[in-house]
Amino acid sequence: MDFSFTAEAGLAGLFLASFLSATLLPGGSEVVLFAVIKQHPDQVMAALLLATLGNTLGGMTTYGMARLLPGKVGADDTVMKRLDALRKHGAPLLLLAWAPVIGDALCAAAGWLRLPAVACAAWMAAGKAARYVLVVAGAGMA
Repeated sequence: MDFSFTAEAGLAGLFLASFLSATLLPGGSEVVLFAVIKQHPDQVMAALLLATLGNTLGGMTTYGMARLLPGKVGADDTVMKRLDALRKHGAPLLLLAWAPVIGDALCAAAGWLRLPAVACAAWMAAGKAARYVLVVAGAGMA
C-alpha cells in the first residue's frame, strides 16, 4: 500500500489538520507534520509555518467564539478564581495554548476575559511554533 502524496496536498492537509486540532475537535497535527516532512524533507520550513499558522488560527477561532459570550454575567466566584492566573499573567500564559486539555480552555478563557487579541495571537503562535519545532527536531530534520 502506497501512502505517498504531493507536497501541495500534504501541506494543505497539514494546515487543515493543524487548524482543526486547535479547536475543540480532537486532532493529531503533529503526526501529520511528521508524515509531511518525512515524505517531503524539502518542505520543512513551509510545513512548520503552515502548521503554526493553522494551529494559531484554530486557537484564535476558539478565542473569538468565547469573546462573543457575555462577559462575567452569571459567573460564580469559583469560575472567576480559576481564571485569576490568566487575568494576572495575561496573554503570555497562552504560550501553553498548545498543551492538551488546558490549551483550548486557555484560548477560550482569554477570549472570554477579553485579553488583547494581537498579544494573545502572538504568544499563542510562539508556543505552538516551539512545539512544532520539537516535532521537526524529533524527526531529525532540524
